[in-house]
Amino acid sequence: MPQNPRRRRRQGEGELVANVLVVDDERSICEMLEIALRKEGHKVETVHSGEQAKKKIDAALFDVVVTDIKMPNTSGIEVLRYSHFISPETPVVLITAVDDLEAAVQAVKAGGAFDYLRKGPGLVEDVKVAISQAMEKLALRRQNFAFRRDAAGRNSLDNIVGASAPMAKLKETVRTVASTNSTVLVDGESGTGKELVARAVHVCSPRATEPFVSVNCGAFPETLLESELFGYVKGAFTGANQNKCGLFEVAHGGTIFLDEISEMSVAMQVKLLRVLQERCLRPVGGTSEVAIDVRVIAATNRDLETMVGEGHFREDLYYRLSVIPIQVPPLRERREDIALLANHFLKKYAPAAGKSILRITPESLHALTGYDWPGNVRQLENTIERAVALCAGNELQVELPVERGRMRAAAAAAGVGGATVTVPVEGLDMEQYIADLERAMIQSALRQSNGVQTRAAEMLKLSYRSFRHLLKKYEL
Repeated sequence: MPQNPRRRRRQGEGELVANVLVVDDERSICEMLEIALRKEGHKVETVHSGEQAKKKIDAALFDVVVTDIKMPNTSGIEVLRYSHFISPETPVVLITAVDDLEAAVQAVKAGGAFDYLRKGPGLVEDVKVAISQAMEKLALRRQNFAFRRDAAGRNSLDNIVGASAPMAKLKETVRTVASTNSTVLVDGESGTGKELVARAVHVCSPRATEPFVSVNCGAFPETLLESELFGYVKGAFTGANQNKCGLFEVAHGGTIFLDEISEMSVAMQVKLLRVLQERCLRPVGGTSEVAIDVRVIAATNRDLETMVGEGHFREDLYYRLSVIPIQVPPLRERREDIALLANHFLKKYAPAAGKSILRITPESLHALTGYDWPGNVRQLENTIERAVALCAGNELQVELPVERGRMRAAAAAAGVGGATVTVPVEGLDMEQYIADLERAMIQSALRQSNGVQTRAAEMLKLSYRSFRHLLKKYEL
């Protein structure tokens, strides 16, 4: 993942403003550049030796480093190499005297230095131009990264498949909120397409050309999540061998999507709340703060209000996140979209499998529409993909999870504890049968407990740890 510049725009202008480190053993040069660059709106720090420069580079993240070449003990070339090692994406501009010129030229040719400038009467203006060019190049690199990343999966409203009334309402909501900068909370069951909605909000917004960064908060332990979101500086922990931008900085100017926000620990919730309130962050192990301009979209498949009441989610963070709530309807509440989605997935997977499947049989479409789809759109997609893989003709026959559902109902009616389950003559996939049974029981317990996981675990006579393991296993 590339690092990105923490850039800000001066009010009323289009200039990119940078966090700059100036290194020169001549104090007059540092003072002159600091005054001039601050007038341009840049944030400037100055040091007077290569050793001090290394310490600054260790402790903070700079957009541009401007350094003299000829300094006692540690030269500017050494500062260049150290900066390149610690923060490879940070451009370094060398200031040269006549006798340093050859070293500067070689540094640029080798690809380490961004540019070199001759000391003289025009130095201040030359430094201003060099910083502007460096920031524009970084911004372009960042934009290209965003385009490459989103090229395969960028979504707009057209990619949210559905013509039902609930989906029409959802799309209208997306159009309305996209133009704002307000925080959005997307709520919906697992598999309903919450990230698709978040991407649509981003693509329809003025931030569409900027990065969209997605992170699953439930996929990281607490300590790792903090460094992933906020970045870290060299030496912050074992293995931190160089500075690294966090995902908030990668998303600067764009949108960050925090999926499974309910899985974030209370300690991390406090840190996230501060970032949302102050619009700045401090990398792990860092001593200075970095301003950010990021729109936050969070998502959950759990009832955050209930979690607030239980003390598992901070009330102040909940209200900060749910400025604009968006509810994604489950598939069973928009059955008229099921055939549309099924055909959409057929067109997606048949060519990829090298098959010429003309249509889904009417019987299969009827059965698809009548099924409740507890796994929502994700389950429907998996079902169509599997049917396409097994299809040998030009019409798609879909084997539904309905039959397994009937077996589950029969087993439940007979009493699972001591019942004898009859195996169908044609046989069955026992592992899949048991998995489906577990999944259905967990969903039933969650429904009966109104989403309170501790209560659902008690109903199933499971420890909370075992219950959470099953939730992750079945992506609920």
